Amino acid sequence: MRYLIKFSYDGSNYAGFQTQKGLNTIQEKLEEAASIVNNHQKTPIVATGRTDKGVHALCQYAHVDIGVNITEKKLKRALNSNLPEDIHVIETKIVDDSFHARYQVKEKEYQYKLNMGEYNPLERNYVFQYNYKLNVEKMKEAITYFIGEHDFRAFVTDNKEKDNCIRKITKANIEQKDNQLIISFKGNGFLRYQVRNMVGVLIKVGEEKISPETVEKIIESKDRTKAGKTAPPEGLYLVNIKYK
Repeated sequence: MRYLIKFSYDGSNYAGFQTQKGLNTIQEKLEEAASIVNNHQKTPIVATGRTDKGVHALCQYAHVDIGVNITEKKLKRALNSNLPEDIHVIETKIVDDSFHARYQVKEKEYQYKLNMGEYNPLERNYVFQYNYKLNVEKMKEAITYFIGEHDFRAFVTDNKEKDNCIRKITKANIEQKDNQLIISFKGNGFLRYQVRNMVGVLIKVGEEKISPETVEKIIESKDRTKAGKTAPPEGLYLVNIKYK
């Protein structure tokens, strides 16, 4: 039986989502829990995608095939009882055997949190402690250039390995709450480091090192060296996923 699992996690103590030999990963913990439920058989899970070291998820999905007869509620309970406290299964749902958690994604949404105020040690793993003022109005102007369908090769670190870097962003905006910025992106898909690289460029705009219009030129250049530094991982959250 195939199940769709909705879960969240704190990525602070993990080397990313994807299993990596000798490293602590979220996928490894989920597969260990699923294996216990599945009569200790090897039980792979297939997620919507991977997140990098230190990145968090409020809403992530994966599908898993379980050979034992178990209800949705009991599967949720069983998985959570075998998972560490920083990973939590929110919901489980029986789906058709043809369902694929990655290939049938319609839309993803990410948020990036940045602190312009005093350094906060309690939030160091959850909000990027930039700790300087930025020109937020110029950043709000700059972020609009990301909206639409573009070749985002300039914002992909591993772009030499990617034949297709075309993605469509349907929403991109910045909210300010006191000294915290919440930078949001919604689209049909995102490439590795893309969101963090886009945030890195927005920070350069906020520092008034480049103009908002330069963002459009960087996109058109398809040149990673034009985009600058990658923003740190701790401020990034996968917040929502929609399926076709």
